[in-house]
Amino acid sequence: MNDGRFLDIQPTELKFSFELKKQSSCCMQLSNKTDKYIAFKVKTTNPKKYCVRPNTGIVLPRSTCDVTVTMQAQKEAPPDMQCKDKFLIQGAVAEDGATTKDITSEMFNKEPGKVVDEFKLRVIYVPARPPSPVAEEPEEGSSPRSFTFENQVHSSQTQDSVARSDGSSKESPSEALAMISKLTEEKISAINQNQKLQKELDLLRRERNTHHGGFSVTFVVLVALLGALIGYIIKS
Repeated sequence: MNDGRFLDIQPTELKFSFELKKQSSCCMQLSNKTDKYIAFKVKTTNPKKYCVRPNTGIVLPRSTCDVTVTMQAQKEAPPDMQCKDKFLIQGAVAEDGATTKDITSEMFNKEPGKVVDEFKLRVIYVPARPPSPVAEEPEEGSSPRSFTFENQVHSSQTQDSVARSDGSSKESPSEALAMISKLTEEKISAINQNQKLQKELDLLRRERNTHHGGFSVTFVVLVALLGALIGYIIKS
């Protein structure tokens, strides 16, 4: 901590996360350790490069004030990531009840019998962190389990699409239902035909018993067809 007669400054160095073409900010806190109103002013050796908010102000007795320093986006990095920029924070006693509009540059002039706190802070660049190789966490509101399930569904849909584009035999649910309906109709038709042939066979048997004759060619053919239909029904 930078200790003065009026103010304490924290931190003692301004550290910026450095990444090309991106702004970076850091904060410092000014603590008034007196019972007086303390005016402050922030200066830098490179004013076009930094934005300080607020750059002047009043720190009330026994209170603190936060100052944000923003470094503008840089197009190139300095050699060895070393920065020569510096900041100067000045503090001086102001009249009781003073506000920011009451601050003048003369308040910070060093004169005999007048005390002005001065703190020098250097700037340090910290390389930005590289992207983490770890997979990103699911969004808030979704559990890891649901996240995995969604990925599996997406993967399955993708595989089905690829299979269909390659000419595979995979069918959609609607196609499968249509096929089942068609097979059911064919099965019912075969059962009805079987019942019709069964009646004709019974009729032929009765005729055979009446005439005491042998089996006719028609009877043999009908028996063969009936056996074929029964076999088809069993397979279906």
